Amino acid sequence: MRDFYVMVEYRYIVLTEMRDSLMVQFTGGCLCGTIRYAVNAEPQRIHNCHYDTCRKATGPAFATNIFLAEDDIVITQGEPKSFSHTADSGNTVIKEFCSNCGSQLFGQGTGRPGVKNIKVGSIDDASFVQP
Repeated sequence: MRDFYVMVEYRYIVLTEMRDSLMVQFTGGCLCGTIRYAVNAEPQRIHNCHYDTCRKATGPAFATNIFLAEDDIVITQGEPKSFSHTADSGNTVIKEFCSNCGSQLFGQGTGRPGVKNIKVGSIDDASFVQP
């Protein structure tokens, strides 16, 4: 068990900084509220994706994603729909979204089995994200 260094609580998240990692507890969901999720995990990485497929799926010049172990994301309400496509790398990429409002929530690819990303825009309070 690791020793805790500092804990900061916000309205929707709790950051627990450890000596060598950052545990994050946060919630999020789609625009219409049909799908909700919760996370209590150490992000593997936070990344701005500039690939055409990420830009086309999200709209802006890049998509900011948090990568986590797939099992660390708990869907607490609703069920996302999915869309699969082949990336330039040849990997299959699955994007998960709300079928009601269209909000993109999650993504994963065959190149990183067991890893899923969360679109930062779907997090209730993403103030802890510093890409």
